[in-house]
Amino acid sequence: MRARVHVTLKPGVLDPQGKAIAHALEALGFDGVADVRQGKYIEIDLKDGPGSDGSAGGAEARVSEMCEKLLANTVIENYRVEIEA
Repeated sequence: MRARVHVTLKPGVLDPQGKAIAHALEALGFDGVADVRQGKYIEIDLKDGPGSDGSAGGAEARVSEMCEKLLANTVIENYRVEIEA
């Protein structure tokens, strides 16, 4: 199974990297960009093993736990998990 994790800053959290990207796009002549929010994308290949029930729901729960403990700073970031069988 493969898990895809999208991590983004919560609304209202300043995003200096997003601002830098927006300014760079404007400098390159890309008009009409109102705002840019930057995030991260993580792919995880999961294998069956201890703690795994083999279901997409079980895999999503395992990856969500990974996000809560390491992959996302839940104080300032949101995350979304997609499971592909």
